[in-house]
Amino acid sequence: MKRTWRRESVLDLYNLLLAALLFASPWVFKLSNGAAKMDLWAGGIVIAAMSLAAIAAYANWEEWANVAVGLWLVISPWALGFAHTRAMHYSIGIGAAVAFFALLELWLHYDATHSSVTDQDSAAPSTPQRH
Repeated sequence: MKRTWRRESVLDLYNLLLAALLFASPWVFKLSNGAAKMDLWAGGIVIAAMSLAAIAAYANWEEWANVAVGLWLVISPWALGFAHTRAMHYSIGIGAAVAFFALLELWLHYDATHSSVTDQDSAAPSTPQRH
């Protein structure tokens, strides 16, 4: 059985790269806040798992999970008390990018499945209208 590559899968690869950066950021950038470290590690693991699952077998819920985790990363600095730290900038920036890529993939998948229906409708011969 040959597996076809979806053009939208590149967005999952971007999210996988962002997850790796998120997971490594406490070490790379020497972050010291314990809550921030745990949040970035957990977010990186969840995003990586969802992105790998979406690459292997696409399902909408995987992208919605990435949207939720991305939005959580945007609000978590205030919810967990590490606002106004370097970790806040990584959390917000990467969270917003992950949510954007997941929403973009959902939209592209929706557009691809619904444009085939409209293409068939527009292929029908039309009659000229008189004014």
